[in-house]
Amino acid sequence: MPDPPDYQWSELAVAQVRQQSRLVASRSMQPLKIINPAAPAGSACHAVLASYGGGLVAGDSIRLRVHCEAGSGLLLTTQANTRIFKSIDGRQAEQLTEGHVAENALAVVLPDPLVPQANSRYHQAQHWHLADSATLLLADWWHAGRTDIGEKFAFTSFATELRVSVGGRLVVLDRFALRPAEHLATSQATFGPYHSALSLYLVGPPGAARFQQLAAALRRLPPPGQTELHAQLTGRPYVVAVTQARDNVLLVRALGNSRLDLEPVYQALSAALAGKELLGFSPLKRKY
Repeated sequence: MPDPPDYQWSELAVAQVRQQSRLVASRSMQPLKIINPAAPAGSACHAVLASYGGGLVAGDSIRLRVHCEAGSGLLLTTQANTRIFKSIDGRQAEQLTEGHVAENALAVVLPDPLVPQANSRYHQAQHWHLADSATLLLADWWHAGRTDIGEKFAFTSFATELRVSVGGRLVVLDRFALRPAEHLATSQATFGPYHSALSLYLVGPPGAARFQQLAAALRRLPPPGQTELHAQLTGRPYVVAVTQARDNVLLVRALGNSRLDLEPVYQALSAALAGKELLGFSPLKRKY
């Protein structure tokens, strides 16, 4: 399938302007809307992704290109949970993201969970291209459905793919797909009692202070008393596993009974990011 023409892509670009990271270019194509709330002086740029109607319907296609110029900082979040509405004609909703992070730049991507509703179909793919000295912290978070009304794993299909390249070399390739009609999502071999899944990816130069600071924060994430995944974790509201996948890649997997059970993970991460050498503000405090 040929790539869509450039005019069908939404775009945002961040650059250093007078010692401040600022949004210097922005183009939103429906159903995506890019919002740029003012950030504290001397901090990273904050861009928020929103969608008309608060979610995606079958046939919606979001294509987004992100450019972080040299030395810039970007926080990319969503306005709220992204709901994936049911498909009545077999079509799927999709989101494609292409990111470019230049020398000494920092990109932090912390979306709210995706919530695929009953009979929905969704696919997302991201490919981030990093310079050797760039740093990326990215979250991929999704929920089993509208669990507050008893809807759990009732969607038709859900798929997500992440690629991260550093200096033109692929260092992360992570794919996940689930079709509840074919896969027993609630078995102990898959999700068991858990309904919310969060993955965190930290990629950057391992010797850099910025990478080491974020890596230290991620390694402190497990709940008190949890040092590794084992059978004794049964019944805990959330579990976290931290893995050094490569010298320049740290991976976190977290499962929770609910979104609220995973909030401590985001809270700890938000506190770590508030330092001036990182974002310069707390993402959650700005949101709430």
